[in-house]
Amino acid sequence: MAELIIVGDRVLIEPDEGEKQTAAGLVLPASVTDREKVASGRVVRTGPGYLMANPEFGEDEPWKPSREAVRYLPLQARAGDVALYLRKDAVEISYEGKAFFIVHHAAILALVRTDPDDILDNLGVDGD
Repeated sequence: MAELIIVGDRVLIEPDEGEKQTAAGLVLPASVTDREKVASGRVVRTGPGYLMANPEFGEDEPWKPSREAVRYLPLQARAGDVALYLRKDAVEISYEGKAFFIVHHAAILALVRTDPDDILDNLGVDGD
């Protein structure tokens, strides 16, 4: 999947497939779960983030080293996270024979991250 580049504040999600089982043991077919407002899936890739102006950029001083005119504010979602997202805001694509969804980062309601060190890093807390 090296050729697929996700742009901006978008996230590529591989959806959870197939039937789901309720707490009571009933098996719900995929056609029933497709009607839910919130879906879940694993984050495969993320874009660079939210585009913003670079305050250090200036064209008025030519002797300064050149800098990029824009910067990106990184996203919270990371590859490997499980994302709960709004289904209505997702765009379905097919790539290399597999179904994926591309959603804006704002459409993600919650993330499940299994590595506690990543969670602490995201909060800016030292784990020691």
